Amino acid sequence: MLDRVRIALPKGRIFTQALDMLRPMGIELTEDPEVSRKLIWPTTDPSIEVVRVRSVDVPTFVEHGAADLGIAGKDVIVEHGAEGFYEPLDLEIAKCRFSVCGYAGTDSTRRNLKVATKFKKVALDFFAARRQPVEIIKLNGALELAPIVGLADVIVDIVETGSTLKANGLVELEPVGEISSRIIVNRASSKLKHQRIRPMLDALKKQIR
Repeated sequence: MLDRVRIALPKGRIFTQALDMLRPMGIELTEDPEVSRKLIWPTTDPSIEVVRVRSVDVPTFVEHGAADLGIAGKDVIVEHGAEGFYEPLDLEIAKCRFSVCGYAGTDSTRRNLKVATKFKKVALDFFAARRQPVEIIKLNGALELAPIVGLADVIVDIVETGSTLKANGLVELEPVGEISSRIIVNRASSKLKHQRIRPMLDALKKQIR
């Protein structure tokens, strides 16, 4: 069905917040996602369905047309690279920030800094923008451990409350950038399904205002 629209939503808190934004548009899941074992859920709008995937996979689903729309954090979008989709709208949900973090007093502007992060592209872009040569150490978790055991001088990570940093004796040294969740649209779908997608984007934009 050409005009059917599939929305990819990430697991976790963005999933709940996204559903809250879709509800005033008359789009609700017809089954409880915490109980149902389905992978694709129909909604109260028969032309719209929802698929829930890992947050890092949302851009891939949208890029390749497996979903027409998706909602993903800016961190995920930057790391993936905006290929094959547009990013027309900041939904201003799931807000947090990227920061350079480490022990208080650490000079995060010095050359040849060792930086541990899950977000390699974000870190590289940040330090390259000020022409600061650094060594990036890619980790997939437990970033706070890197300065403690001497693996890295600092980390670049997402910070919400800062409680984890504090518990490990670390602080935010400088901001890298704000993060929020964005809606992304497959390039082909934006043309082929324009009459379905454009009203949805307009309705979301009104909610943000």
